[in-house]
Amino acid sequence: MLDVAMDDRKQRVLRAIVTLYATEGEPVGSGLLARYFQSAVSSATLRNEMAALTKLGLLEQPHTSAGRIPSTKGYRYYIDNLMGDGAALAKREKAEIDEAFSEMDFDPERLAQSAARALAELSGCAVVATTPQSDDACIAHYEVVQVGQYTAAVLAVTNSGGVHTRTAKLDAPLTPQETRLLTQALNSALAFHSFADITKEMLQRQAKDVSAGENDYYPIFLAAYKLSCESGKSKVFFKGQQNLLGYRETDESIHMLLEFFGNPEAVSETISAKSERTTVLLGDEIPRYPMPGLCIMTKQYHAGGGRTGAIGIVGPTRMPYREFLPKLEYFAALLGQCMSGGRQQEEKREK
Repeated sequence: MLDVAMDDRKQRVLRAIVTLYATEGEPVGSGLLARYFQSAVSSATLRNEMAALTKLGLLEQPHTSAGRIPSTKGYRYYIDNLMGDGAALAKREKAEIDEAFSEMDFDPERLAQSAARALAELSGCAVVATTPQSDDACIAHYEVVQVGQYTAAVLAVTNSGGVHTRTAKLDAPLTPQETRLLTQALNSALAFHSFADITKEMLQRQAKDVSAGENDYYPIFLAAYKLSCESGKSKVFFKGQQNLLGYRETDESIHMLLEFFGNPEAVSETISAKSERTTVLLGDEIPRYPMPGLCIMTKQYHAGGGRTGAIGIVGPTRMPYREFLPKLEYFAALLGQCMSGGRQQEEKREK
């Protein structure tokens, strides 16, 4: 938190400039500020306060005009001291978001993608969402399906309800009896086992034990093993990146932004909140990928069983924080409910 001496009027002026700049997108002058305060404070007094805020480093004067915009330091002060809990989410907005979630697929990956897409459309910014991550994630059930003459698909259902698929190339087509035997063998040997407890020697032995002919079943067991390795990893989804092209602030940071979006692990680490509070990272505060003019607002969600994920809005530093905050937090709450199965149970009771 910034250590800046601020009286009540300076705080009100800074809050007003943050609000007006988010709305207008242009430097705020004393005339506009006076109208905002409905002439309760004179333009001369406001000019003095703006000059004082500029001297404190909380405002900047981008041009020779009298208009000011919040600096990164000013935004940080606003977020830490003046933003509060954000504007209340209207019943109509809640109802619209509820309706959008009611139409989403509850598979974790599809749900994260759909939620990110819906929030990107609502905010006009880019949105990043992750699936829940857990140290004790594993595969609860395997299924083997013949999908081509020499190709089989291994389907895996995780203990959190996610469905994943990998294909395996074979030397010969599988018979219905072979697919049943392989399904039984995978579930017997690998289901509910941590990938750390599985070795390639074990896979080769299991494949050999099941084999009744010349067909090599090892590729199927290897595909199942890879699915087990992936089961505990959080997946990252991006939606609405094209929205950022409409903001001039993106111009300066476009190359860094593309690098950031191209590194899912870094994105996941960045938006994974370290606390229960909504987190806002401004420009140079973004680890490894400083992006002046842009910011990331993130919120963690709880999916039950100790599993957590996150959803975040990526947009210009002048985004309307008080408007976006309740939307982001409501999306995170619904994601947690849906990922844990609570939302489905609630909808069944209502029916």
